[in-house]
Amino acid sequence: MNPFLQIHQLGKSFGAPAGLLPTAWAALRRRQAAQPPRVHAVNGVSLDVQRGEIVGLVGESGCGKSTLGRLVAGLIEPSSGDVRIEGQPLLHGGPTSVHRQVQMVFQNPYASLNPRRRIVDTLTEAPVHHGIVPRAGARVHAAELLETVGLDASYLDRFPHQFSGGQRQRIAIARALAMQPQLLVCDEAVSALDVSVQAQILNLFLDLRESRGLTYLFISHNLSVVEYLADRVAIMYLGRVVELADTATLFAAPKHPYTQALIADAPRLDARATSYQPIQGELPSPLKPPTGCSFHPRCPVALPRCKTEAPALAEIAPGHLSACHLSASDVHQPAAIHVVAPPASLRSVA
Repeated sequence: MNPFLQIHQLGKSFGAPAGLLPTAWAALRRRQAAQPPRVHAVNGVSLDVQRGEIVGLVGESGCGKSTLGRLVAGLIEPSSGDVRIEGQPLLHGGPTSVHRQVQMVFQNPYASLNPRRRIVDTLTEAPVHHGIVPRAGARVHAAELLETVGLDASYLDRFPHQFSGGQRQRIAIARALAMQPQLLVCDEAVSALDVSVQAQILNLFLDLRESRGLTYLFISHNLSVVEYLADRVAIMYLGRVVELADTATLFAAPKHPYTQALIADAPRLDARATSYQPIQGELPSPLKPPTGCSFHPRCPVALPRCKTEAPALAEIAPGHLSACHLSASDVHQPAAIHVVAPPASLRSVA
């Protein structure tokens, strides 16, 4: 099957800010530097997503997952690579009809909703502008959207500050649905909500997939949420995808040492006397990433070649990809780290 979403060798780098140096000193430093410093936020990511699939994107803060989501949504231009929807380019001046197929749900709905606009205006402006609905029927369309996400149509004339956090996130989802998209990019869409509200929003995402055939790129650092929702999971570290597998396989038998450490340190309801061992060291600066494997300074099983040779993301089992020099049979963890798949009780929390 041809994938619905194709991400090919996508990269994004940003120029480093001058910082607190005086302007003259900063200009001198830039002239003296052979290469201006660049932040490599996303570095050669390739990923295919099938229609109707939910792919979770997981990693530490600063790994580049939100930047990747904005690239896929077309909010920023890439430095390299491309994104295609059903073979049509999304970036670099692709067709407007393709851009409309991708919408984004942000982490903070209060920041993403205009506080000076009523909900009816927020939900109708874009579809009316693009000719999706006539202006005369815009209010009816907005009322249907609110009912779709579980809110009453009587809320149309209210402002964002008159709603709770969960209600605002439902409105943000309704705004994304107003453009009749086929792909939703959700960037930490439930992380700011209470656990009970998280469960409602996650179930809403699943219901929308069934009723509208939506595809999701779901960005999160909450492993329990991703395990509950996603069909496949991609693990990112310092701008690269280091492991990709279906959800059950990844949580039961992670192969990359970074994935193993993340799952081992995930909170579990039955772990009452567990002594958690955080990943040693700090996330390296994207201004100057390590040579070779970017995880080797923190890896408990690093080989000498890991310091000089970057591993490729390769298939180690059907549908299971890992970027590690160690083969599947060679991946072992030190005694301090024990990989235990999250129990069903953890999934129920989501």
